[in-house]
Amino acid sequence: MSLLAYLLAVGIGIVLGALGGGGSILAVPIFVYVLHTDPKIAIAMSLPVVGLTSLAGAGGHWREGHLDLKQALLFGAAAMAGAYLGARLAAWVTGGMQLAALAVVMAAAAVSMLRRKRPVIAAEPASVTRTRIISGVTGAAIGVLTGLLGVGGGFLFVPALVLFGGLPMKQAVGTSLLVIAMSSAAGSLGYIGRVPIDWGIVARFTAAAVAGIAAGVYVVRFVPHRTLQRAFGVFLLVVAGWMLYHNLPALRPASGHSAAPGIAEIHT
Repeated sequence: MSLLAYLLAVGIGIVLGALGGGGSILAVPIFVYVLHTDPKIAIAMSLPVVGLTSLAGAGGHWREGHLDLKQALLFGAAAMAGAYLGARLAAWVTGGMQLAALAVVMAAAAVSMLRRKRPVIAAEPASVTRTRIISGVTGAAIGVLTGLLGVGGGFLFVPALVLFGGLPMKQAVGTSLLVIAMSSAAGSLGYIGRVPIDWGIVARFTAAAVAGIAAGVYVVRFVPHRTLQRAFGVFLLVVAGWMLYHNLPALRPASGHSAAPGIAEIHT
């Protein structure tokens, strides 16, 4: 790994520590454009990075009492099923299509960060059965994005846990990190044996990201949370636009045969 890659990995941790999520969405672009990794391999390698880094963050929230284990297991079980399915579906789309879709998700996350936030209010109390169904469907849908695109989905899990799980924001953030760790683990299982993964790079990248979490927690004491969120939102929007521009050809219909190159092509 280059020095730049280490610094960017630390940056991911800083964002996670300061904002409680969002930074892990940059793991795939760093693997692809800085470490020059094949997109499909980059997505597979990003999942353990996202999962282990989120698990480290969840541990801190657990010690602070900001983690609801019951809701984490409810959302996490569904998210794990969705993530494994998403990883399997990746065989049917090209790496360029995955990167283009990731750019769209990044842009959506950036817009969400840049908009003036209104307090997220929990939904009206519903029957236990209905709540579990809604939580399961929501968790599975976000999990598919995790497995298919290699993103944690914290910017989606947090409001879902508030709206459908009835959690306060602080608990939703901590609980979301554990859900992300669970879904990332399932997504990783979906890729193992299908694409080659350099576990040495994964370990070093993860260690740098985890180290950055402590720095992020320290930084947020001096810089307002909203200022950090807006700055990262602008940066994310720029990266998303650049990625979408470079991967637009992947969305155009291919001439000749229509078979989409999938995971199997990596081994050829």
